[in-house]
Amino acid sequence: MQKLILVVDDTAYSREAMALALMSIQDVDVRTAGSMLEAMKIVDSKEGIDALCTDLNMPFGDGFQLIEQVRSDIRYSQIPIVVISANTDEATPARVKSLGADAFFSKPYSPLVLRQTLERLFDAKQNLSA
Repeated sequence: MQKLILVVDDTAYSREAMALALMSIQDVDVRTAGSMLEAMKIVDSKEGIDALCTDLNMPFGDGFQLIEQVRSDIRYSQIPIVVISANTDEATPARVKSLGADAFFSKPYSPLVLRQTLERLFDAKQNLSA
């Protein structure tokens, strides 16, 4: 069964780079959104999502708000959430973790490590439900 990963970043280049890195994961489809509002339309659609990769600094709602909204929906309380951000505040990794993110990467990041992290999170989730 194919999993849907939602990539959210207001910069088209960053969105496409993340999507490209994740497309090599087996049985994965990647959708992209340029804002929290666009992302929530996808989250609220009948398709739903199986994972979220998001930037933090975006217009029309930031990544912190997006994580909170996704985690508050019972359907998505356990999905992997990965944050990729240029935010340099030292408190940011702990803050996103407290909101329910599973991993945090500073930009620039390694696409390979991002992909491996998401694969590991999918495997861990599958093992818990087995």
